[in-house]
Amino acid sequence: MNDRYDGYAGGDQYELVGYDEFGQPVYRQVPQQQPPQGYDPYGAAQPQGYGYEPYATGRQQPVQSYDTGQQPPVSPYDTGQQPPVSSYDTGQQQTVSSYDTGQQPPVPSYDSYDPYGTGASASGGTTSAAYDPYGQAANTAGASTGQQPRVAEQTAYIPHQAGPAEDGEPRAGRADRDYRTEQFAFVEEQEADSEDVIDWLKFTENRTERREEARRRARSRVVALVVVLALVAVGGVGYLWYAGKLPGTSSGGKTGTATPVGAQNRDVLVVHLHNTKGGGTSTALLVDNTTTKQGTTVLLPNSLALTDDSGSTTTLAKSVDDDGSSGTQDALDTVLGTNIQGTWRLDTPYLSNLVELVGNIDITTNSDVPDPDSKKKGEPPLVKKGADQTLSGKMAVAYATYRASGEAQNAQLERFGQVMQGVLRKLSSDKQAATTTVQTLAQILDPPLTDQDLGAFLAKLADLAKGGDYKTALLPVQQDGTLSESASSSVIKDVLGGTAKSPDAGAAVRVGIKNATGSKSATEQARVVVVNGGYTFLDSGTATAAQSVSEITYTDAAKKNDAVEVAKTLGLPTSSVKKGKVTSNADVSVVLGQDYKVSSGSTG
Repeated sequence: MNDRYDGYAGGDQYELVGYDEFGQPVYRQVPQQQPPQGYDPYGAAQPQGYGYEPYATGRQQPVQSYDTGQQPPVSPYDTGQQPPVSSYDTGQQQTVSSYDTGQQPPVPSYDSYDPYGTGASASGGTTSAAYDPYGQAANTAGASTGQQPRVAEQTAYIPHQAGPAEDGEPRAGRADRDYRTEQFAFVEEQEADSEDVIDWLKFTENRTERREEARRRARSRVVALVVVLALVAVGGVGYLWYAGKLPGTSSGGKTGTATPVGAQNRDVLVVHLHNTKGGGTSTALLVDNTTTKQGTTVLLPNSLALTDDSGSTTTLAKSVDDDGSSGTQDALDTVLGTNIQGTWRLDTPYLSNLVELVGNIDITTNSDVPDPDSKKKGEPPLVKKGADQTLSGKMAVAYATYRASGEAQNAQLERFGQVMQGVLRKLSSDKQAATTTVQTLAQILDPPLTDQDLGAFLAKLADLAKGGDYKTALLPVQQDGTLSESASSSVIKDVLGGTAKSPDAGAAVRVGIKNATGSKSATEQARVVVVNGGYTFLDSGTATAAQSVSEITYTDAAKKNDAVEVAKTLGLPTSSVKKGKVTSNADVSVVLGQDYKVSSGSTG
């Protein structure tokens, strides 16, 4: 039984002889040999036939001597294992010393490790494990075989290398095998391979993270989109509710109930259309209620009674012709209680150019209009009656100024209102673009109105007209041109501000005279008296029935003294003065009764 080799501390030399089935290197101790006498390092003095091994592996093989003195032939191709040579005559094994110069020291025999587990037969029946690097059993020659056995070679191991396994023990999986770190030679891993593995792991992890991040971003986008859509929906519904465009609501409900009618802000512009060919004028007020975001065209009949600078009663048509734009604007302010910012004189050629600049207009016409330039009868009309009629500049002018035979002036006025609203729907809502359109007309405007002011004003109205927040209203007047009660409640109050404006400091008190005496001359007599007294005369019309007692009323307590002075001026008792309702455009209202004395010199 071989003892386990646990280490070596000597100084002997070892040489590598092979590897076992586990890949462990196997070493052997290099024998200490003495050079024979007469050693020729070049081999010239020794015959090659005796003891010469041309293909030896470096190991010295024992040879047997021959008693006959004859040398057996040696195989020229040595495979690493030299067969023993036996004696021919006696069969006895002899060890021949090299060159007969001395004894070769015996080679110490160690129990060698056989990596292939083959048994080695020892002479005399003793079994020993001899190392054979070629896996063949080394047989010790016996007396009967006639073979010379190979001398067991010495096999050595490096320190800390486990010795050969004993016979009968398993080669692998032994629990008692003591492996140590220094017994193994580890092949270092390539750094590139490690980095490739790390990179692959990182790639796999990053790809998963990117997918998760993409899902999170997608969810965030969906949530943000839903929130935005909800906000847009809420904002849209709120706007539609505010504009009165939701089902069940209407723009008419936006009358400024949150803000009192009198406190609402309005921008007002008066426009006079002059028919340069057929003569005559048409007047309208363009109103922009900035509080309620409502636009209105108020049509003013030519029969509307006004008071001129001298205090005399006149009509709107005469005022435009005689007093011009400035005088008419002041008279309208007095009668309607408005604050007109400017006057726009629009001659028919400019209206035609304006329609052409906006690209024609589309309106619903209420009558066939013949061509005013046509000389023949029976020709087709220039403008046909019907819905959604497209009118050019010439057609728009013909329709706006057309008045059929026997037709009231209000019918022609309403056609003019249709054309103006059609122009506003086609005009640009941009201030700069609208101003450019006005400047392209090359029209000279009446001061203080400028191109920029007119363009900005029309752009705001155009925006309202396109949004459906625009309407046209006719100011109702009586046959004598005075304002009716319905005009005071519907147009003047709701559209133009309700009550008369507060007069400027030092301005004359406006006195409205209504004739209830039954005599037509009473109105003219009272007008002369009021104007001569320094008051502004307003014609409030004629009562449907006469009354016996005159009445003088005021609304503002500050006007009480003025009302008393008006009573004295007219020769009426001061007891007739009381606080009450007045016409919408007057400071003091007077109803002349039969107690008012009409002078005999008055015409009536």
